[in-house]
Amino acid sequence: MSTTLLAMNCRKVFLTLGGGRGVTNAAFGSHFVSVPRRSIIDLSYSTHFMDFKGSSIPSSMKKLVVTKLSQNFREAVSLQIVPVPTPGDGDLLIRNRFVGINASDINYTAGRYDPSVKPPFDAGFEGIGEVVGLGLSASARFTVGDTVAYFGSGSFAEYTVVPAKAIVRVPSVKPQFLTLLVSGATAYIALKRLGDLAEGQTVLVTAAAGGTGQFAVQFAKMAKCHVVGTCSSDEKSGFLKTIGCDRPINYRSEDLAGVLQREYPRGLDVVYESVGAASSIWPSTAWPRRRARFFLPHFLSDYGEAMADMLRKCGSGELVCEVDVGEMTPEGHFVGLESVYRAVDHMYAGKNLGKVVVQLPAAVESKL
Repeated sequence: MSTTLLAMNCRKVFLTLGGGRGVTNAAFGSHFVSVPRRSIIDLSYSTHFMDFKGSSIPSSMKKLVVTKLSQNFREAVSLQIVPVPTPGDGDLLIRNRFVGINASDINYTAGRYDPSVKPPFDAGFEGIGEVVGLGLSASARFTVGDTVAYFGSGSFAEYTVVPAKAIVRVPSVKPQFLTLLVSGATAYIALKRLGDLAEGQTVLVTAAAGGTGQFAVQFAKMAKCHVVGTCSSDEKSGFLKTIGCDRPINYRSEDLAGVLQREYPRGLDVVYESVGAASSIWPSTAWPRRRARFFLPHFLSDYGEAMADMLRKCGSGELVCEVDVGEMTPEGHFVGLESVYRAVDHMYAGKNLGKVVVQLPAAVESKL
């Protein structure tokens, strides 16, 4: 979610340097997808409504809690059984069906974002699911059964309370829509606000087949740029070609610096970088003179417009939202909060193709 913009010889070089802390008080505007509504019961005798009967909400749930600061996610985070929370007046209770894995997860557990935040605190930054409870004020805009997504803290839980103002409506509970909340929005807003892309420019995207890289490639192609993408396997190279990447570079079988010097002697106009690889692209004496950092929470005024446009493009098939649910791992799909540990390891090992997503099946059969 944070980026750095570099310039060398009047050419723009754009860097993404990992994730930022989740935001719980973002105002997302009025760009929402219209979905069918259900009537709710008379709320005059209560400040909140919990659909215990319709959705069979249990009394307790599982969630992941950061109990110590460490960059080792498995050591920092523990699985706990806690009561299901009750939404306040302006809140929604979301039953999470899919949660996203981000570089921010380890940055947060390591205490890199806000040293004043001490354990224990909740983990996870994005989720998608169904509304199963809501406060009285929140019921003016939402109702039980609405399908929604959110970018905030505490998503690594079976149920999460989220302020209604931080909610994005989605057409259905599909993991593809989850990919847009942080990964898609980071690439979309960063390239639009700082990339200053123009037709015919040469853009390099590192980790191009990853959760954020896949969107940077597509948005650069939409701007009619020539796109070079780095990746770590022939399978990922093949995927990059399907989303329009002009020159995938498998850095495990090709020399990245050599390819760039040989095939792009005039240099690069923009580099979107998400893994700190700039030093492997340029010699230390040729580092760009200027850099500008992008941090998604600083651009929330653009978030509503970005989400509306991406949801439209995703729905029409114009935008590919590749997800990695672990089906190719030895242990199989990432299902349940217990598999979040494995999913984090999978992403940090660079084995993912697309956005890493974990499915959280309902504990009981839903009647919604």
